[in-house]
Amino acid sequence: MNPIVNSFFDTATSTFTYVVYEKEGSTCAVIDSVLHFDQKSGRTNTSPVEPVISFIQKKKLQVEWILETHAHADHLSAAQLMKSQLGGKIAIGQHIQQVQTTFKNIFNLEEAFEPNGSQFDHLIEDDEQLVFGNLVFHCFRVPGHTPACMAYQCGDSIFVGDTLFPPDVGTARCDFPGGDAHHLYRSIKKILSYPDQTKLYMCHDYPPNHREISCVTTVAQQRKDNIHIHDGVSEVDYVNMRQKRDATLEMPTLILPAIQINIRAGHFPPKESNQVSYLKLPLNIL
Repeated sequence: MNPIVNSFFDTATSTFTYVVYEKEGSTCAVIDSVLHFDQKSGRTNTSPVEPVISFIQKKKLQVEWILETHAHADHLSAAQLMKSQLGGKIAIGQHIQQVQTTFKNIFNLEEAFEPNGSQFDHLIEDDEQLVFGNLVFHCFRVPGHTPACMAYQCGDSIFVGDTLFPPDVGTARCDFPGGDAHHLYRSIKKILSYPDQTKLYMCHDYPPNHREISCVTTVAQQRKDNIHIHDGVSEVDYVNMRQKRDATLEMPTLILPAIQINIRAGHFPPKESNQVSYLKLPLNIL
């Protein structure tokens, strides 16, 4: 069965959130929700996720899954807010444990923080199936951007996270801790082995000035036109391109606050003795 997919775009972080469902009144899944963060003031607000919650309530949907494609470096997850208002189980790939271990060391997090994925309601295994109503996600690993990246296939659609962007933008970077361009090449080839007409839903778009934002492409479009990994690009050529390009990129604006929140499944760090939660800013590390 093919799902109905509604997308919501956060302009501040260029991120798409998806609501995936069968029909009005059915169960649904939410993929990659966004909480706004003002780095100047340290304040969060719920403006990106409010339209998602309103849509779910209007359609009388029951949230079964709140999925993350990976621990994002460019926005804060709104998973805890979604769960508190609408229910559902927060899930991410089981290799989040590797990401948590890496960043627990980088941020020197509190001793009580366990890098075992227990902050999430469910850790997804490679090739696991997640059922919601009459729909099923086939979940498969797509490491490379991070070790914990997952793609979610339902019917004629795959939600690819930060693997592919629209063809004129290319592919994700691989220079974060645990990233690997060889792994990303193979992950993308796995996605592009699906039938040509398969819809690929992006996590981000950074469009050139001449076009509107676009959340979806097809396998055929990516194989023909992706500027980084179209048919004929070898693994060696791709890795060389990716490494040279990544060396020129700045760190994402929100990577330091975002990672600290997102490896906790959207929870803020524990409040200190003054009942305030704090984020850390490691110097000369990344």
